[in-house]
Amino acid sequence: MEIQERLRQIPKVDVLLQTAELSALIAEHPREIVVDAIRAVLQGLRDEMLRQNSPDLSRPALAEQVRREIERRQGHHLKRVINGTGIIVHTNLGRSNLSQAAIDAVIKAASAYSNLEYSLETGRRGSRYSHIEGILQELLGCETALVVNNNAAAVLLVLTALAQGKEAIVSRGELVEIGGSFRIPDVIQQGGCILREVGATNRTHLRDYEQALSEQTGLLLRVHTSNYRVVGFTKTVTLSELKALSVKAGVPFIEDMGSGLLVKLPQQGLDEEPTVQESLAAGVDVVTFSGDKLLGGPQAGVIVGKRTLLDRIKAHPLHRAVRVDKMTLAALEATLMHYRYEREAFQQIPTLQKIVLPLDVLRQRAERLCELLRQASFSAEIVQEFSQVGGGALPIQNLPTWCVALTVAGLSANELELRLRMASPPIIGRIANEYFLLDVRTLETQEFSMIVEQARMCFLEQ
Repeated sequence: MEIQERLRQIPKVDVLLQTAELSALIAEHPREIVVDAIRAVLQGLRDEMLRQNSPDLSRPALAEQVRREIERRQGHHLKRVINGTGIIVHTNLGRSNLSQAAIDAVIKAASAYSNLEYSLETGRRGSRYSHIEGILQELLGCETALVVNNNAAAVLLVLTALAQGKEAIVSRGELVEIGGSFRIPDVIQQGGCILREVGATNRTHLRDYEQALSEQTGLLLRVHTSNYRVVGFTKTVTLSELKALSVKAGVPFIEDMGSGLLVKLPQQGLDEEPTVQESLAAGVDVVTFSGDKLLGGPQAGVIVGKRTLLDRIKAHPLHRAVRVDKMTLAALEATLMHYRYEREAFQQIPTLQKIVLPLDVLRQRAERLCELLRQASFSAEIVQEFSQVGGGALPIQNLPTWCVALTVAGLSANELELRLRMASPPIIGRIANEYFLLDVRTLETQEFSMIVEQARMCFLEQ
């Protein structure tokens, strides 16, 4: 049969609308929604025929496809996924998961009125930052604090408020680019500052900073290379040396720390990441860092440091454009409260939990998931691999882990990955050595049954 003749067999929209099956859908949904869904289904049928396939054109089958299309369109586009990639702070999958205490705090803040900008002591307008300033002062020893919507906004606000129209001196080895081609030089430019690069990519000396100082100098900027490392023949200037130079020059010393670590990581090889406390102790005037990376909280940019400088930052008009809402503040406060006791931070904050999971525990989890998949008639085996912290933190650190390699007869690893990615909920894994892997480091044990059920629906019930 010629392709054009086959295409003519596809019913028209108005014909389908007159059928009993589609009339029932119009009784449940607005007519416009049903019509749009019918058009989408019919276009899909045309595409199938052009690929030489023979789709079911029966009225019940078409009605069911339309119903599913309506349900798909009315479902939430932002949805829960199961992270089997082994990347703990996965930017594309939402970075850090919140602790249960932080989740509860968000629910309370969202479901009732709160004292967001109201002082219960005076009965007058208060500051939304009072809810996190005290805990940050306690944990970090800083004079004061401010929170904005992410660390890029924090850096932009600091540069704009403190050095607009002047030079920001930064080492060439620290001109970082983060995800989405977002670069430090661009942030400096948008802040109205003039970038003054010093040193070389791999070696920068104190004299490079000294020679760059002039009446145009607005500040010294140190950028932590959280998503890459320069190794080999290298030289960097210490925080204490830069602090002494900034005092001598009479300009602020700013550090963009990015990942925002507040506790030393216990594993060997993971303790090279600096903490915010170390920077403040070295005399850095203003430190900025992310809330949803190693800190393990919500998306936020935290600014801590000297009160005289932060007062200027708070007073800048850009501040209001990048401020955070009550739910972010609630989640951040609850997350920070875990850090009062280091053991509690590692027990309650999911990001830290996953980083320090022992290898023997990971093996036990992998064996359990493997057993469940085999019981469901799948071919699975456990393999030793490596996880990553992710989120632009600890870029050259690999965490030993255990994965489950799932195979399905007649399907390549790419085909298997696609089907599970399109499941509900989507299951995201990774492919290595032509195997589809699920890394148990980033899986919750309660997700194992969901993985088996979705795998059964994707592969055994078709």
